[in-house]
Amino acid sequence: MEGESTRQQKVSRQLQRDLSEMFREKGTSTYGGAMVTVTSVRISPDLSVARVFLSIFPSAKSGEVFKNIGESSRALRGELGRRVSKQLRIVPDLVFFIDDSLDYVERIDELLKK
Repeated sequence: MEGESTRQQKVSRQLQRDLSEMFREKGTSTYGGAMVTVTSVRISPDLSVARVFLSIFPSAKSGEVFKNIGESSRALRGELGRRVSKQLRIVPDLVFFIDDSLDYVERIDELLKK
């Protein structure tokens, strides 16, 4: 977030809210029982590209679910466009990444218990 303009921060927060709602509405049945959470969104200075970080639980299904999301990214962008058309002139391209920081924390917890 550091170094981002106020506009970038506002747009990032709005996209995170809308995408989170979209994944929640689709439900776990769409993603084979996995829960998809949008952990953060970082948008380019020209607002044309949004890097969307996802946490997928259980992590054992993350590869399969991530592939599914990547294949449906055009449809997701279209749906997002309908939601943000009043706020944004152009809908940013969505680039998805897996946020595995929770797995990292879990692993550290396991190591500390030993």
